[in-house]
Amino acid sequence: MICTLLLLALALPGPVAPIAPAEKGVSLGLFSADPNFDYRPLLEEVVATGATHVSIAWVWWQEDVRALMIEPRPGWSATPEQISRTMRAARGLGLHVTAFPILRLAKVGPKEWRGVIRPDDEDRWWESYQHFTLEAARLAVEGGAQRLSIGSELLSREGQRERWLALIERVRIAAAPLELMYSANWDHYQPVSFWDAVDVIGVTAYFELTKNLEADEAALAAAWGPVRAQLLDHATRVGKPLVISEIGYPSLDGGAVWPWDETRKAKVDLEEQRRAYAAFVTAWSRTPGLRGVYFWNWFGFGGPLDTNYTPRGKPAAEVLRAWYGGALTRPEDLRR
Repeated sequence: MICTLLLLALALPGPVAPIAPAEKGVSLGLFSADPNFDYRPLLEEVVATGATHVSIAWVWWQEDVRALMIEPRPGWSATPEQISRTMRAARGLGLHVTAFPILRLAKVGPKEWRGVIRPDDEDRWWESYQHFTLEAARLAVEGGAQRLSIGSELLSREGQRERWLALIERVRIAAAPLELMYSANWDHYQPVSFWDAVDVIGVTAYFELTKNLEADEAALAAAWGPVRAQLLDHATRVGKPLVISEIGYPSLDGGAVWPWDETRKAKVDLEEQRRAYAAFVTAWSRTPGLRGVYFWNWFGFGGPLDTNYTPRGKPAAEVLRAWYGGALTRPEDLRR
Protein backbone atom coordinates (compact mmCIF):
# COMPACT_ATOMS: atom_id res chain seq x y z
CA MET A 1 0.00 0.00 0.00
CA ILE A 2 2.79 2.41 0.93
CA CYS A 3 4.59 1.63 -2.33
CA THR A 4 1.39 2.27 -4.29
CA LEU A 5 0.87 5.65 -2.61
CA LEU A 6 4.49 6.59 -3.22
CA LEU A 7 4.19 5.75 -6.91
CA LEU A 8 0.99 7.80 -7.17
CA ALA A 9 2.66 10.73 -5.44
CA LEU A 10 5.60 10.59 -7.82
CA ALA A 11 3.20 10.55 -10.76
CA LEU A 12 1.36 13.70 -9.66
CA PRO A 13 2.42 16.85 -11.49
CA GLY A 14 4.43 19.27 -9.39
CA PRO A 15 4.64 23.04 -9.74
CA VAL A 16 5.30 24.15 -13.31
CA ALA A 17 8.72 25.74 -13.48
CA PRO A 18 8.91 29.07 -15.30
CA ILE A 19 10.74 28.83 -18.61
CA ALA A 20 12.29 31.87 -20.28
CA PRO A 21 12.18 32.45 -24.03
CA ALA A 22 15.04 31.53 -26.34
CA GLU A 23 16.49 35.03 -26.16
CA LYS A 24 17.13 35.68 -22.47
CA GLY A 25 18.03 39.32 -22.84
CA VAL A 26 19.15 42.35 -20.88
CA SER A 27 19.59 45.86 -22.25
CA LEU A 28 22.74 47.80 -21.44
CA GLY A 29 22.63 51.53 -22.05
CA LEU A 30 25.95 53.19 -22.85
CA PHE A 31 24.95 56.25 -20.87
CA SER A 32 28.10 57.25 -18.99
CA ALA A 33 29.32 60.81 -19.59
CA ASP A 34 32.89 59.50 -19.42
CA PRO A 35 34.17 58.74 -22.95
CA ASN A 36 36.65 56.27 -21.42
CA PHE A 37 34.12 54.36 -19.32
CA ASP A 38 34.62 50.59 -19.61
CA TYR A 39 31.33 48.66 -19.77
CA ARG A 40 32.88 45.20 -19.59
CA PRO A 41 32.30 44.79 -15.81
CA LEU A 42 28.60 45.49 -16.37
CA LEU A 43 28.54 42.93 -19.18
CA GLU A 44 30.07 40.38 -16.81
CA GLU A 45 27.21 41.05 -14.40
CA VAL A 46 24.70 40.59 -17.22
CA VAL A 47 26.25 37.21 -18.02
CA ALA A 48 26.01 36.28 -14.33
CA THR A 49 22.22 36.67 -14.43
CA GLY A 50 22.06 33.84 -16.95
CA ALA A 51 21.32 36.16 -19.87
CA THR A 52 22.26 34.84 -23.28
CA HIS A 53 21.51 38.03 -25.23
CA VAL A 54 22.27 41.71 -24.73
CA SER A 55 20.95 44.84 -26.40
CA ILE A 56 23.62 47.55 -26.55
CA ALA A 57 21.86 50.93 -26.57
CA TRP A 58 23.33 54.35 -27.29
CA VAL A 59 21.87 57.76 -28.13
CA TRP A 60 22.19 60.37 -30.86
CA TRP A 61 20.29 63.62 -30.55
CA GLN A 62 18.25 66.16 -32.44
CA GLU A 63 17.64 69.58 -30.93
CA ASP A 64 13.82 69.50 -30.79
CA VAL A 65 10.78 68.03 -32.57
CA ARG A 66 11.27 70.29 -35.62
CA ALA A 67 15.04 69.93 -35.98
CA LEU A 68 16.60 68.41 -39.09
CA MET A 69 20.01 67.23 -37.89
CA ILE A 70 20.64 64.06 -35.88
CA GLU A 71 24.10 63.78 -34.38
CA PRO A 72 26.12 62.57 -31.39
CA ARG A 73 26.82 64.99 -28.55
CA PRO A 74 30.02 64.78 -26.48
CA GLY A 75 29.17 63.76 -22.92
CA TRP A 76 25.69 62.72 -23.98
CA SER A 77 26.55 60.06 -26.55
CA ALA A 78 28.88 57.09 -26.32
CA THR A 79 31.89 57.36 -28.60
CA PRO A 80 32.13 55.09 -31.65
CA GLU A 81 35.08 53.36 -29.97
CA GLN A 82 33.02 52.67 -26.83
CA ILE A 83 30.15 51.28 -28.88
CA SER A 84 32.16 48.88 -30.99
CA ARG A 85 34.43 47.92 -28.07
CA THR A 86 31.43 47.11 -25.86
CA MET A 87 29.84 44.99 -28.54
CA ARG A 88 33.08 43.09 -29.07
CA ALA A 89 33.39 42.56 -25.32
CA ALA A 90 29.85 41.20 -25.20
CA ARG A 91 30.59 38.80 -28.05
CA GLY A 92 33.75 37.71 -26.25
CA LEU A 93 31.64 36.83 -23.22
CA GLY A 94 29.42 34.64 -25.38
CA LEU A 95 26.46 37.02 -25.67
CA HIS A 96 24.32 37.45 -28.77
CA VAL A 97 24.36 41.21 -29.49
CA THR A 98 21.63 43.53 -30.73
CA ALA A 99 22.84 47.01 -31.70
CA PHE A 100 20.15 49.40 -30.46
CA PRO A 101 20.68 53.06 -31.47
CA ILE A 102 18.14 55.48 -30.01
CA LEU A 103 17.14 58.98 -31.11
CA ARG A 104 16.28 61.49 -28.38
CA LEU A 105 15.45 65.19 -28.21
CA ALA A 106 17.73 67.68 -26.43
CA LYS A 107 14.83 70.08 -25.80
CA VAL A 108 11.24 69.07 -25.19
CA GLY A 109 8.03 70.98 -24.57
CA PRO A 110 4.87 69.62 -22.93
CA LYS A 111 4.03 66.15 -24.30
CA GLU A 112 6.98 66.28 -26.70
CA TRP A 113 9.26 63.31 -27.26
CA ARG A 114 10.65 61.41 -30.24
CA GLY A 115 7.25 59.88 -30.96
CA VAL A 116 5.90 63.25 -32.12
CA ILE A 117 8.82 64.48 -34.25
CA ARG A 118 7.59 66.84 -36.98
CA PRO A 119 10.61 68.21 -38.88
CA ASP A 120 10.40 71.41 -40.88
CA ASP A 121 11.85 69.59 -43.88
CA GLU A 122 11.07 65.89 -44.27
CA ASP A 123 13.70 65.23 -46.95
CA ARG A 124 16.52 66.69 -44.90
CA TRP A 125 15.39 64.90 -41.74
CA TRP A 126 15.29 61.54 -43.49
CA GLU A 127 18.70 62.18 -45.00
CA SER A 128 20.08 62.77 -41.50
CA TYR A 129 18.24 59.76 -40.08
CA GLN A 130 19.68 57.58 -42.83
CA HIS A 131 23.18 58.76 -41.92
CA PHE A 132 22.48 57.95 -38.26
CA THR A 133 21.23 54.45 -39.09
CA LEU A 134 24.01 53.65 -41.54
CA GLU A 135 26.60 54.71 -38.97
CA ALA A 136 24.89 52.41 -36.47
CA ALA A 137 25.04 49.62 -39.05
CA ARG A 138 28.76 50.22 -39.54
CA LEU A 139 29.40 50.03 -35.81
CA ALA A 140 27.23 46.94 -35.49
CA VAL A 141 29.25 45.14 -38.17
CA GLU A 142 32.53 46.32 -36.65
CA GLY A 143 31.45 45.17 -33.20
CA GLY A 144 30.26 41.76 -34.35
CA ALA A 145 26.57 42.28 -33.57
CA GLN A 146 24.04 39.88 -34.99
CA ARG A 147 21.03 42.22 -35.04
CA LEU A 148 20.41 45.90 -35.63
CA SER A 149 17.41 47.94 -34.57
CA ILE A 150 16.64 50.47 -37.31
CA GLY A 151 14.47 52.63 -35.06
CA SER A 152 12.66 52.87 -31.75
CA GLU A 153 9.30 54.44 -30.89
CA LEU A 154 9.19 56.86 -33.83
CA LEU A 155 5.39 56.98 -33.95
CA SER A 156 5.02 60.01 -36.22
CA ARG A 157 7.43 58.48 -38.77
CA GLU A 158 5.95 55.00 -38.95
CA GLY A 159 3.37 55.67 -41.66
CA GLN A 160 5.97 56.74 -44.23
CA ARG A 161 6.38 53.29 -45.73
CA GLU A 162 8.36 54.24 -48.85
CA ARG A 163 10.91 56.15 -46.78
CA TRP A 164 11.44 53.14 -44.54
CA LEU A 165 11.70 50.72 -47.45
CA ALA A 166 14.41 52.85 -49.04
CA LEU A 167 16.27 53.06 -45.72
CA ILE A 168 16.00 49.32 -45.09
CA GLU A 169 17.36 48.56 -48.56
CA ARG A 170 20.43 50.73 -47.89
CA VAL A 171 20.97 49.20 -44.46
CA ARG A 172 20.74 45.64 -45.76
CA ILE A 173 23.45 46.39 -48.30
CA ALA A 174 25.67 47.99 -45.64
CA ALA A 175 25.02 45.53 -42.83
CA ALA A 176 24.44 42.12 -44.40
CA PRO A 177 23.85 39.57 -42.94
CA LEU A 178 22.60 41.37 -39.81
CA GLU A 179 19.02 40.66 -38.79
CA LEU A 180 16.93 43.85 -38.80
CA MET A 181 14.38 44.81 -36.17
CA TYR A 182 12.14 47.80 -35.58
CA SER A 183 11.15 48.57 -31.99
CA ALA A 184 7.60 49.94 -31.76
CA ASN A 185 5.98 51.66 -28.81
CA TRP A 186 3.61 49.64 -26.62
CA ASP A 187 0.56 51.64 -27.70
CA HIS A 188 1.44 51.99 -31.41
CA TYR A 189 2.83 48.71 -32.73
CA GLN A 190 -0.08 47.77 -34.99
CA PRO A 191 0.02 50.87 -37.28
CA VAL A 192 3.69 50.35 -38.28
CA SER A 193 3.56 50.29 -42.09
CA PHE A 194 6.71 48.30 -42.87
CA TRP A 195 6.65 45.21 -40.66
CA ASP A 196 6.92 43.04 -43.76
CA ALA A 197 10.33 44.56 -44.59
CA VAL A 198 12.09 43.75 -41.30
CA ASP A 199 13.00 40.40 -39.79
CA VAL A 200 11.77 40.85 -36.23
CA ILE A 201 8.86 42.64 -34.56
CA GLY A 202 10.17 44.54 -31.56
CA VAL A 203 7.85 46.11 -29.00
CA THR A 204 8.78 48.23 -26.00
CA ALA A 205 6.31 46.79 -23.51
CA TYR A 206 5.62 49.60 -21.05
CA PHE A 207 1.94 48.74 -20.90
CA GLU A 208 -0.18 50.45 -18.24
CA LEU A 209 -1.57 47.30 -16.63
CA THR A 210 -3.16 48.79 -13.51
CA LYS A 211 -4.18 52.00 -11.77
CA ASN A 212 -3.72 50.46 -8.35
CA LEU A 213 -0.40 51.39 -6.75
CA GLU A 214 -0.71 48.35 -4.49
CA ALA A 215 -1.61 45.79 -7.18
CA ASP A 216 -0.23 42.39 -6.24
CA GLU A 217 1.61 39.92 -8.47
CA ALA A 218 -1.53 37.98 -9.31
CA ALA A 219 -3.42 41.08 -10.46
CA LEU A 220 -0.49 42.30 -12.56
CA ALA A 221 0.02 38.87 -14.11
CA ALA A 222 -3.68 38.60 -14.96
CA ALA A 223 -3.61 42.05 -16.57
CA TRP A 224 -0.99 40.79 -19.01
CA GLY A 225 -3.49 38.24 -20.38
CA PRO A 226 -5.30 40.31 -23.04
CA VAL A 227 -2.14 42.30 -23.84
CA ARG A 228 -0.20 39.08 -24.45
CA ALA A 229 -2.96 37.71 -26.66
CA GLN A 230 -3.02 40.85 -28.81
CA LEU A 231 0.76 40.90 -29.22
CA LEU A 232 0.92 37.24 -30.20
CA ASP A 233 -2.01 37.62 -32.58
CA HIS A 234 -0.32 40.58 -34.26
CA ALA A 235 2.94 38.69 -34.69
CA THR A 236 1.06 35.74 -36.18
CA ARG A 237 -0.78 37.97 -38.66
CA VAL A 238 2.42 39.74 -39.70
CA GLY A 239 4.30 36.44 -39.88
CA LYS A 240 7.40 37.64 -38.01
CA PRO A 241 8.95 36.58 -34.68
CA LEU A 242 8.06 38.69 -31.64
CA VAL A 243 10.70 40.17 -29.36
CA ILE A 244 9.93 42.39 -26.39
CA SER A 245 12.74 44.83 -27.11
CA GLU A 246 12.32 46.69 -23.81
CA ILE A 247 10.51 45.85 -20.60
CA GLY A 248 11.28 47.45 -17.27
CA TYR A 249 10.00 49.24 -14.22
CA PRO A 250 11.53 52.09 -12.24
CA SER A 251 11.89 51.17 -8.57
CA LEU A 252 9.62 53.90 -7.29
CA ASP A 253 6.09 54.09 -5.98
CA GLY A 254 3.82 53.82 -9.03
CA GLY A 255 6.49 52.23 -11.20
CA ALA A 256 4.13 49.44 -12.24
CA VAL A 257 1.34 51.93 -12.96
CA TRP A 258 3.39 54.24 -15.17
CA PRO A 259 6.27 51.99 -16.24
CA TRP A 260 7.39 54.39 -18.98
CA ASP A 261 8.16 57.22 -16.53
CA GLU A 262 11.19 57.18 -14.22
CA THR A 263 11.14 60.98 -13.79
CA ARG A 264 8.22 61.09 -11.36
CA LYS A 265 8.88 62.38 -7.86
CA ALA A 266 7.99 59.44 -5.68
CA LYS A 267 9.54 57.35 -2.93
CA VAL A 268 11.74 54.36 -3.55
CA ASP A 269 9.72 51.16 -3.91
CA LEU A 270 11.89 48.13 -4.57
CA GLU A 271 9.04 45.76 -3.80
CA GLU A 272 6.77 47.22 -6.49
CA GLN A 273 9.54 46.76 -9.05
CA ARG A 274 10.03 43.17 -7.88
CA ARG A 275 6.29 42.45 -8.11
CA ALA A 276 6.16 43.81 -11.65
CA TYR A 277 9.13 41.65 -12.71
CA ALA A 278 7.61 38.57 -11.08
CA ALA A 279 4.22 39.18 -12.70
CA PHE A 280 5.85 39.47 -16.11
CA VAL A 281 7.67 36.18 -15.60
CA THR A 282 4.44 34.48 -14.54
CA ALA A 283 2.52 35.85 -17.51
CA TRP A 284 5.10 35.16 -20.21
CA SER A 285 6.77 31.93 -19.13
CA ARG A 286 6.27 29.02 -21.52
CA THR A 287 4.99 31.27 -24.33
CA PRO A 288 6.09 29.67 -27.62
CA GLY A 289 5.22 32.77 -29.66
CA LEU A 290 7.71 34.94 -27.78
CA ARG A 291 11.23 34.66 -29.16
CA GLY A 292 12.92 36.98 -26.69
CA VAL A 293 12.74 39.63 -24.00
CA TYR A 294 15.18 42.39 -23.00
CA PHE A 295 14.93 43.93 -19.53
CA TRP A 296 15.65 47.65 -19.43
CA ASN A 297 18.28 48.56 -18.31
CA TRP A 298 21.34 47.24 -16.46
CA PHE A 299 23.26 50.54 -16.52
CA GLY A 300 23.19 52.59 -13.32
CA PHE A 301 24.40 52.44 -9.74
CA GLY A 302 21.39 50.50 -8.50
CA GLY A 303 21.07 49.50 -4.88
CA PRO A 304 18.37 50.05 -2.26
CA LEU A 305 18.15 53.86 -2.64
CA ASP A 306 17.95 53.94 -6.43
CA THR A 307 14.64 54.78 -8.16
CA ASN A 308 15.74 54.17 -11.76
CA TYR A 309 15.08 51.22 -14.05
CA THR A 310 18.20 49.22 -13.31
CA PRO A 311 17.61 46.05 -11.27
CA ARG A 312 21.25 46.03 -10.07
CA GLY A 313 21.46 45.29 -6.38
CA LYS A 314 17.65 45.10 -6.06
CA PRO A 315 15.17 42.27 -5.47
CA ALA A 316 14.07 42.50 -9.13
CA ALA A 317 17.47 41.19 -10.17
CA GLU A 318 16.86 38.04 -8.13
CA VAL A 319 13.64 37.47 -10.11
CA LEU A 320 15.61 37.88 -13.32
CA ARG A 321 18.34 35.51 -12.14
CA ALA A 322 15.81 32.86 -11.14
CA TRP A 323 14.09 33.00 -14.55
CA TYR A 324 17.30 33.05 -16.56
CA GLY A 325 19.08 30.51 -14.39
CA GLY A 326 22.12 32.60 -13.51
CA ALA A 327 24.18 33.35 -10.44
CA LEU A 328 23.49 36.94 -9.46
CA THR A 329 26.46 39.10 -8.53
CA ARG A 330 26.24 40.07 -4.87
CA PRO A 331 25.37 43.76 -4.28
CA GLU A 332 28.66 44.28 -2.47
CA ASP A 333 30.48 43.13 -5.60
CA LEU A 334 28.90 45.74 -7.87
CA ARG A 335 31.74 47.83 -9.16
CA ARG A 336 29.96 50.81 -10.73
